[in-house]
Amino acid sequence: MVRGIFFLLLFVPFTLFVIFTGVPITFFDPTGKFLHAYGKLWGRVALIFAGVRVEVQGAEKIPRDVPLIFMGNHRSNFDILVLYAGLPHHFSWIAKEELFRIPLFGYAMKRAGYLPLDRSDGRRALKTMEAAAEKIRGGVSVVIFPEGTRSMDGNLLPFKRGGFLLAARAGVPVVPFTINGSARVNPPKQVKIKPGKITIRFGDPIPTEGATGKRRDELIDRVRAAIEAGLES
Repeated sequence: MVRGIFFLLLFVPFTLFVIFTGVPITFFDPTGKFLHAYGKLWGRVALIFAGVRVEVQGAEKIPRDVPLIFMGNHRSNFDILVLYAGLPHHFSWIAKEELFRIPLFGYAMKRAGYLPLDRSDGRRALKTMEAAAEKIRGGVSVVIFPEGTRSMDGNLLPFKRGGFLLAARAGVPVVPFTINGSARVNPPKQVKIKPGKITIRFGDPIPTEGATGKRRDELIDRVRAAIEAGLES
């Protein structure tokens, strides 16, 4: 508990510093590359604060110079830090469309390459999903947690179908990944932190062309099986 409080005393002000200094950069760097590098620094420094080291396995399986959709398990708040620190690929996040309506911040998110997704209305959801798919086809890689939320016990939750619909529309490969150890470092809904190692393991790319109807169900099963194969007991 003491270490967790100490971590927060360092992490919160450092995160605010990164936000307030990083957001203005997007007005001068529309590619988002500098901000992404800043995010990687944020993740690595935060993990140092927590006494955590990251081990990356299977990075050689990640295709180069093509847009990708990374899908993996979600067990802890530390998963985001681990992805920034350990994923050797420029990537973006998919965020709720409401966040893009916030003055200045929403504009900066667009400049940084974040992709909006509207889930409030079926017709608008399809429109924003097609817009996101077009940007992915144009070269933007994204990270999706298909469970939609953190698992409390480490077992994979049922997958949401939206990410796979987006993958099929974009027609780019899905690279599965499995994170192990993040829940030991920081259990869900707890402040305590236990120093240690977090591993992120990447699997073989999975093609998505033609993944509609039953073939979309097959895609979901393949991605789930690849993520489960990397889980440590």
